[in-house]
Amino acid sequence: MSEATDLAGKAGDRDPRVGLRAVAALRRLLEQLEAVQVRGARSQGWSWQEIAAELGVSKQAVHKKHGGR
Repeated sequence: MSEATDLAGKAGDRDPRVGLRAVAALRRLLEQLEAVQVRGARSQGWSWQEIAAELGVSKQAVHKKHGGR
């Protein structure tokens, strides 16, 4: 997680170019982490509704985003 910590620090940089690049990288990392966790939950038998509740989104939204993977 040192990459995430480093990026989080850079996200607050006074140089907008540095900060925005860090925000974009954090967004990509977050998407990857979410996909890993959703796959793990599904492999353990979690329903789309259970996953959606933990992510704070609708069942339809999480299924649309991760259902075809």
